[in-house]
Amino acid sequence: MIGAGLIKIRGDQCWRDLTCMNYHYETQPVPNPMRYFMHQSPEIFHKFETLMNHFVELVVPFFILLTRPFRIWCGILQILFQVILIISGNLSFLNWLTILPSLMCFDDQSLAFLFPSSSAKKEVIRIQQLHKTGAAEPKPTWGLCVRRVFELMLGAMIAYLSIPVVQNLLSSRQAMNTSFDSFRIVNTYGAFGSVTKERTEVIFQGTRNSTIIPDENGGVWDEYHFNCKPGDPKKRPCVISPYHYRLDWLMWFAAFQNYQYNPWLIHLAAQLLVNDEQATSLIAHNPFANGTAPKFIRGEHFLYKFTTIGSQ
Repeated sequence: MIGAGLIKIRGDQCWRDLTCMNYHYETQPVPNPMRYFMHQSPEIFHKFETLMNHFVELVVPFFILLTRPFRIWCGILQILFQVILIISGNLSFLNWLTILPSLMCFDDQSLAFLFPSSSAKKEVIRIQQLHKTGAAEPKPTWGLCVRRVFELMLGAMIAYLSIPVVQNLLSSRQAMNTSFDSFRIVNTYGAFGSVTKERTEVIFQGTRNSTIIPDENGGVWDEYHFNCKPGDPKKRPCVISPYHYRLDWLMWFAAFQNYQYNPWLIHLAAQLLVNDEQATSLIAHNPFANGTAPKFIRGEHFLYKFTTIGSQ
């Protein structure tokens, strides 16, 4: 969370002048229906959203180092923040995974309401009382000593692996999502350090016409439809979280980058040219599924905008 907050403050100017949320809902990777309504909110509300984002990502994480009430509030605010992101975005399983570490902010007493039976509550209270008096502390044994040594070694290893991550967090040239160590324990994290101000989409189209000269009605080119990414303006945005359409997500990156940075686009077009079964299984509609493969494939850029409420 701290990495995500710092990359925003150090990144796009709109995070500092509190205007990023004016564009964020419209330009996120895979929109869902709620984003349409969130995008229509007044500017003052968008500024409030940005401020709350900075508070939750940059301030709240330090609550876990304070007393019990602060830790509980840390867990509550972090989970609530992720739930809001789940409702307002199709960010796959990212937010669901982020909720899991927040659960450690709650102790047995704060989670006692999850145990409806009185006997379970009494058992929790009994264990807590034993810990307060020290009666629950195990007697030193050889196995306990080995366990403690192992825990110290594990903590030292994690601390050592955290050095480059902390250095990255403290650096003015902070990088995000560039280091993924083999243990998958300590890495550089961050999200939406920059926010695109316009939404463009790459629309794949194919034709069987060998001359590639459109007719007067423009009916030569047939469009490929993806599962969830914007394409047909009449199609309602989908809801997929926590599921993840990886290809739809990558198409979002391809739309604001050059194809040289996304060589897989060329490979995808090549597979569509031969009606490759595995490639076409990744999309919702292949216009050439019941016939010969297309002669040509093209990808065109289109600008997409949310309509205003009440318009058509």
